[in-house]
Amino acid sequence: MTEHRIGTQEEWQAERDELLKEEKELTRRGDELARKRRELPWVPVEKDYRFETEEGTKTLADLFDGRSQLLVYHFMFGPPYEAGCPVCSSIADTLAPQVPHLKARDTTLLLASRAPLAKLIAYRKRMGWGIDWVSSSGSEFNRDLGFLYTEEELKPFLEGEIPPTVEQNARMALRSADRAYVLETGSVVLSGTGAELLEDDQLKAAYLGSPLYGK
Repeated sequence: MTEHRIGTQEEWQAERDELLKEEKELTRRGDELARKRRELPWVPVEKDYRFETEEGTKTLADLFDGRSQLLVYHFMFGPPYEAGCPVCSSIADTLAPQVPHLKARDTTLLLASRAPLAKLIAYRKRMGWGIDWVSSSGSEFNRDLGFLYTEEELKPFLEGEIPPTVEQNARMALRSADRAYVLETGSVVLSGTGAELLEDDQLKAAYLGSPLYGK
């Protein structure tokens, strides 16, 4: 059983009140960042992107479906994948129920992936989602928006030093996780408790800057 300190109701309330101050500051900071994000400049779309949909090939403009706004979630489901990314799947669980609410606000929400449309629709049926999903296969849409890189572009990252933010985020996530998973091309290649994965040589080399594995 996990050990945890025991206190009185008064001690809990005092610490909770202090924590609430930090939570409110975090909320205010989040609101400020959201405002700045909304104020980022718009960039004209000049390419004629095409997408495969259940109604046939459509342009990016067609995907708006007559509404003034379009939200596209880039779902990790590459051409060789047999199933969608588990993390993206978890996110899609929360996105799908929002579709009718966003439509009522003049906004279309959909998923986009590089896998063939048949794979996407089969996986959507399996998951029971009521959200449109389009295939961007064959277009430069994912690359132009920064979601696809060549092996040559990734080589400095894969062969060089691990960026500090990657290591920090990995350590933070594993220290707080009861159970953790590492994905490769959409499949789970490592799993275990956070503590176990922190000691895994393969994970250390990939995310924690360790020279112990694959050198």
